[in-house]
Amino acid sequence: MKRKNALIVWSAIGLAMLILLPVSCKKESKKGPVPYYNAKHITDKNKVAMIHSLKDLDGTGRLFEINYDVDYKLDQVLASNIGGTQALFQYIAYLLYDDLGSKAPEIKYGAGCSAFAVDEKVGKNRLMGRNYDFRHFASDGETLLPTSAILVRTSPKDGKKSISMVDGINLGYGKGFLYDKNTDLSLLMGLPYAALDGINEDGFAIGVLALREKPTVQSKEGQGKIATTVAIRMLLDKASTVKEAIKLLKGYNMDMSTDGKTAPEGATEQGYSNYHFFMADATGDYAIVEYCYGGNTLTPDSMEVHTGNDTLRCVTNFYVSPSMWGRLDGWGSTHGRKRYDTMRSTLKVQNYRLSDSEAMNLLQSVAQTPGEELTSMTQWSAVYNLTEKSVRLAILREYGKQYDFKVE
Repeated sequence: MKRKNALIVWSAIGLAMLILLPVSCKKESKKGPVPYYNAKHITDKNKVAMIHSLKDLDGTGRLFEINYDVDYKLDQVLASNIGGTQALFQYIAYLLYDDLGSKAPEIKYGAGCSAFAVDEKVGKNRLMGRNYDFRHFASDGETLLPTSAILVRTSPKDGKKSISMVDGINLGYGKGFLYDKNTDLSLLMGLPYAALDGINEDGFAIGVLALREKPTVQSKEGQGKIATTVAIRMLLDKASTVKEAIKLLKGYNMDMSTDGKTAPEGATEQGYSNYHFFMADATGDYAIVEYCYGGNTLTPDSMEVHTGNDTLRCVTNFYVSPSMWGRLDGWGSTHGRKRYDTMRSTLKVQNYRLSDSEAMNLLQSVAQTPGEELTSMTQWSAVYNLTEKSVRLAILREYGKQYDFKVE
């Protein structure tokens, strides 16, 4: 009798569990925020599908990935002879939008940053570390904006596959922009031309870093203009090595201005900055490319390449060129000096060999919280494995949560 009662009790419990189980599952299922793929000026079905490939990777609207698999017409952009980022993106809208509309796109641009190149501690891999630092403010001039980082995959028909990083805020896309139904995503068409660092299928990697100096405007006869981020796109698409990248850069007049005009004398405010490039490749080669004052004393116009010395394996936000000594961000500058000294001493002690995790730890040690300078606030840290053609990424100094990507 007791056994029969026990069976009745367990049967009742089992029946109750079966009844409750569907209800419990339903309660546990949660819907995420609804993305709005609103691109007012894009109607071509392939472009629309590309924009719809945009994915929120961390669920908080701070890190996205997109598969940019349509033609972004690099050869036409290179042949346009357009200088200045504003003019560039107006041309890109003309070139890539299906319906131009009446308002030209506006962008921002800046890059603080730290970078270094090392051999792997155990094994034969080559690594490049890169922090992207830049402080964004809301319209009130006081509220800090966290990054909306976009990892862009490109596979051009006549170029090299690559992955590159874009600061979405530079294009007007702040945190969680995909979930705002009023946000026009048309300017995502310009993503290939907004890259700040990246790596291609041959293991060539590059990053750009800011300098407080009037923007470079070269004017060598018989050469077309190239803007800062167009140069990054060209090199990721066309260069396999640092040597090839340098040769390609020498074939163009660099124009680092925002509006295609030379900065006024003494201008160093946002919108009038110069930049240098740090690049490395899978052979172990690395270089810092800077634009300094040559025969023209009004604006930097002379390209210099610094390489072949272990002290040049790292760079921050001052010139390494001896010709720029005494300038605001010349060798004696304190702009990024502490970060530089930390990287240089660590690399030297480690005999210029680090593991992947040690490379990320070094980036963490020079990461910046928001400070007074525009080039503070680390938005992302990236360790590029030039041998494996991959990148490990951390967003907003959250080093306990990292993401891995590979060029494929």
